[in-house]
Amino acid sequence: MAIYAADKLIAQARALAAEYRRAMGKPLPGVSKEVAEYDAMQLLELEVPPEGEHGYDAIDPARGGKRIQIKSRMLPDDARTSPRIGQIRMDHDWDSVVLVLMNEDYEPIEILEVDRDELLEYRDKSSSSRAKRGALSVARFRIIGRLLWTAENGRDADGWSNQ
Repeated sequence: MAIYAADKLIAQARALAAEYRRAMGKPLPGVSKEVAEYDAMQLLELEVPPEGEHGYDAIDPARGGKRIQIKSRMLPDDARTSPRIGQIRMDHDWDSVVLVLMNEDYEPIEILEVDRDELLEYRDKSSSSRAKRGALSVARFRIIGRLLWTAENGRDADGWSNQ
């Protein structure tokens, strides 16, 4: 039996990460990914993939077992540049990428999704070497993706597309 409940540990990780960033001026490594994965699993009702599966972080049972790679980005209020997300590994087997955007307290504010085919189409059309490597800005992800969840409205069953 676990000593701590996962939701309590995540709440503590959020508080620690936010305080660390305020005190040190930089993010606490690895925390945003763990928090974002937890949030995506809970808010989108995703499941953990089978043991030994690599290249994706979750499965969506409501959409036929869709394999989902989860990315995260904390958006500070004082950001002066267009924030980027971590590189998307195109050589792995997955069906879509979910991006969890968080505020300075590491609370989710938006969750967006891009299907693999849409991402490949963007990469193939783009002249950007960053796009060819699977690196995107948050702004580009918003353009090619669709909104799945917001802090204000919760989950949008149809998804909102910016295309």
